[in-house]
Amino acid sequence: MASQFGPPPYDDLEDAQTAPPTRRDLFAPARDDRREDRGSHGPVVPAGSVTGRSLTLVISIMCFLACLTTGAVYMIYQSADAWLRDVASEVSVQVLPQEGADMEARLAEVGQFISRQPGVESAQALSLQTSVDLLEPWLGKTDALSSLPLPRLIAVRLRRDAPPDFESLSKELTAKFPSATLDDHRQWQQQIKTVTRSLALGGVAILLLVAAATVAIIVSATRSAMSSNREIVEVLHFVGATDGFIAREFEKHFLHLGVRAGLIGAGSAMLVFLTIPIITWLLGGGSMTQIELNRLIGTGTLDVAGYVLLGIVVIVISGICMITSRLGVYRILNSSTD
Repeated sequence: MASQFGPPPYDDLEDAQTAPPTRRDLFAPARDDRREDRGSHGPVVPAGSVTGRSLTLVISIMCFLACLTTGAVYMIYQSADAWLRDVASEVSVQVLPQEGADMEARLAEVGQFISRQPGVESAQALSLQTSVDLLEPWLGKTDALSSLPLPRLIAVRLRRDAPPDFESLSKELTAKFPSATLDDHRQWQQQIKTVTRSLALGGVAILLLVAAATVAIIVSATRSAMSSNREIVEVLHFVGATDGFIAREFEKHFLHLGVRAGLIGAGSAMLVFLTIPIITWLLGGGSMTQIELNRLIGTGTLDVAGYVLLGIVVIVISGICMITSRLGVYRILNSSTD
């Protein structure tokens, strides 16, 4: 007699293959599916539901622009800071020519007087040819300049730890040598500071525009994702999922997207900064353009702190994507319940 709970006995393999399926055999596929469902958990927001490639490309471009702006402002700021340090460490004394006076002797006297003052490291008079070379950009190259009674300059290097009092030094110098005047380069320092601040404000304005555009893009993408996954959201609400759970799923999705796009944009910007000197040389600028570029923005490449700033830009872009998507989901869910 066959067992009540087991399959009936068969005489051979052919009978077993042609026998009707039992209840255990009928429900075997369902049990296997349940085991697979318990072993894997798919995302609430599928990657293909949001136009991933297009959105990643747009966010990458935004991060690229933000990194370029940040790096450029940082390089200009570093160069301006170096300029200010160099300008602040030196002053110049201009000695006007006097009829019947020996200019070289007068330069030596003024140089000795300046070098003895507290806070002065050294004083060196510039040669006549150097003074002529300084005037060539404005007056052109001509031999007649050497025969003219030109003012002469004395380059004075200051001690950075204890600079002198410029007002008292200027008064003492003018009282002892009426034809000599002290130039502390304050006007140049102020102009450099003004240009640097203007460029920094322009960079901040560009970064704000990039951030605003990124927020608008993420808001639009969040609405599109919520619309395309409306059935999934409704089912999750039906089974008791909270708004926080749904918002976290969208948040994780856009965070991963922001990190991926940010790394692509920052990597592209790093490549640009690394190749700026090579590109300048290949465009035909030559050594003169390279020298001018070094004067303007240093070597044209970023240091370690500059690359750290680019990493911070990636973090900020990723945070904007994450926070904007979370707030957008909450707003959409609250408006739908109302």
